[in-house]
Amino acid sequence: MALGAGAARPLPHLPAGGCLPLRLLLLLLLLCGQLGGGQKKKENLLAEKVEQLMEWSSRRSVIRMNGDKFRRFVKAPPRNYSVVVMFTALQPQRQCSVCRQANEEYQVLANSWRYSSAFSNKLFFTIVDYDEGADVFQQLNMNSAPTFMHFPPKGKPKRADTFDLQRIGFAAEQLAKWIADRTDVHIRVFRPPNYSGTIALALLVSLVGGLLYLRRNNLEFIYNKTGWAMAALCVVFAMTSGQMWNHIRGPPYAHKNPQNGQVSYIHGSSQAQFVAESHIILLLNAAITMGMVLLNEAATSKGDVGKRRSELYFIAKIMLGQLEDTVKLQVNI
Repeated sequence: MALGAGAARPLPHLPAGGCLPLRLLLLLLLLCGQLGGGQKKKENLLAEKVEQLMEWSSRRSVIRMNGDKFRRFVKAPPRNYSVVVMFTALQPQRQCSVCRQANEEYQVLANSWRYSSAFSNKLFFTIVDYDEGADVFQQLNMNSAPTFMHFPPKGKPKRADTFDLQRIGFAAEQLAKWIADRTDVHIRVFRPPNYSGTIALALLVSLVGGLLYLRRNNLEFIYNKTGWAMAALCVVFAMTSGQMWNHIRGPPYAHKNPQNGQVSYIHGSSQAQFVAESHIILLLNAAITMGMVLLNEAATSKGDVGKRRSELYFIAKIMLGQLEDTVKLQVNI
């Protein structure tokens, strides 16, 4: 029997897959909520890390770290800041004089950054001492100190992120140049005032002025050729031995191998030198010059010919030995 026009009709059945788009929408919303929560958690963690580092930096320019702090603030993500780490051994029983000298320059650099107008939370200076973070040294397969490394905001450190201490030295200015190359952060180094040079110059001028005043009636010593020659030789020895390079680069006096304790006074590279090395060169140059003077005196002096010949032979033999040692040393350098 046909239904009337006003009678209700049954709804058609939905296909079995009709709820699939709805399920996909719910799944996408759930995933977006989880991703948003994870991102928010990362942002909160990053903010906490930066806030903690800024608090530590406000107390001291160089942040001391142990193994746990290093892994949390330097190695573990998230990070949006660079970290410069000095790995060192400052305890007295380690007998690392180079570490103490490098630490002084590192403190100067960190203070220059901390109290500059460009200071921000994009760069932090930290230090890891071997006696406080031996596990960090083992983790990085590091067996020498001091060592400077830069840890970028993203990714692992590259080869250039390790400072070439042996070739460049550890002067604060050189460290600042290296940091500028790795982070684009330019630090102007400000050193604390040092009046020792000014005082020494004033004492020297006073001494020379007093000597000239006392000898004002007899100033013939000013025209003494031997005195001026000795002064000129001192300047020549200082310049040819590398004293100016030492003053600019600030190399260590010598290097002690932490594994076997052997002390090296001659640098293994032709691009660098130790302070002791320049002292050795200075002494050899002075000995050769003295030999030349004695050789000239023996040749021009009046006396027995046989005796003069023996003196010349003896002095020449010594000078040849000194020249040979100097050449060998320069070849090793």
